[in-house]
Amino acid sequence: MKILTVLTYYRPHTSGLTIYAERLARAFVQRGHQVTVMTTQYDASLPREEMMDGVRVIRVPVMFRLSKGVIAPTFGWVATRLVAEHDVVQMHLPQFDAPGVALRGRLFRKPAVLTYHCDLLLPPGLFNRFVNLVVKFQNNMAALFSNQIVTYTRDYADHSSFLSRYKFKLRTILPPVELPAIDKNAIQSFAKAQHVPDRKPVIGMAARFAAEKGVEILLDALPVILKKYPQAQVLFAGAYQNVMGEQAYFDRLMPRIREYESQGHWTFLGNLNPEQMAAFYPNLDALVVPSLNSTEAFGLVQIEAMMNGVLCVPSALPGVRMPVKMHGMGRVAKIGDAASLAESVLEILNEPQKFRGDMESIKKSYDPDTIAAEYEKLFEGLMKK
Repeated sequence: MKILTVLTYYRPHTSGLTIYAERLARAFVQRGHQVTVMTTQYDASLPREEMMDGVRVIRVPVMFRLSKGVIAPTFGWVATRLVAEHDVVQMHLPQFDAPGVALRGRLFRKPAVLTYHCDLLLPPGLFNRFVNLVVKFQNNMAALFSNQIVTYTRDYADHSSFLSRYKFKLRTILPPVELPAIDKNAIQSFAKAQHVPDRKPVIGMAARFAAEKGVEILLDALPVILKKYPQAQVLFAGAYQNVMGEQAYFDRLMPRIREYESQGHWTFLGNLNPEQMAAFYPNLDALVVPSLNSTEAFGLVQIEAMMNGVLCVPSALPGVRMPVKMHGMGRVAKIGDAASLAESVLEILNEPQKFRGDMESIKKSYDPDTIAAEYEKLFEGLMKK
């Protein structure tokens, strides 16, 4: 099968969406399919075309940026050729260009499948309000032209103003999650570098430093946690400097974080590669996902943590709460409630045995090969129709 995957940002860009797309594309290749990823050349230093882990990556030149998106005038021309050459088209939303790609699928009689990752909610402002309206319009057009829409959980779909309109097209497929195998020496070296043996318990957060991720909720919860555990520390994995559109948020929170840094209670790790992430999780006693709005639909990092036996505390957002609800490895905190976050973290730290789950079953359920097989069935069914 020739599969065309279309999304705005692909590797080396790092986000939950790009990681999902990369894992799925590699799994398709390993199952014997021919995969092309069509994306944008958001960084002019990236090659226009290359092979990555058996996946053909084609990047379309960008003319300029628009908020968190990009404008690539030749995207449609390239899409026309590629859609015609492939058997099925899979698009990752949010994506400005998705309607045109989905329409080409209709014209060439190629099944078009949308994978909807989350809502797009930009910060307040007249221009961002306009961008939000445009993206919503584009998403709806893409949904009309597509044959099927994939979402992670029914919980998120039922609470999404977008997905709830297209229940007749919905299919739930869990996201692909994997981490490279590493040895105990790598885990111990990571622990030593981050002073984990001297600072316990360790609370992890893996995210971009962005307002919707709820970093300030963890900051507000820390005094209560430190009262019970004076040696506790936070390890923050993810981009935190010069995050697009988040400078004001960063500047507002940094004075408080610097104080915790000076006391050994907070450490920024920056972006970690897969091997480093695999060493990161085993050193945690808890992982928090205090996200604040529907731009977070699941929280893949929760599954990565659970695979390593780490308990999680997500906020009660639709979709985000589901990993803990499905697997029982943690406790759900109220949205935007620092007291609830602190209480939940303390509960799992005090009685971790109450929240143990079946790690092997979780690994199997989210294995990229398992997820690719689900997509295969979907694609084959649509092609027969």
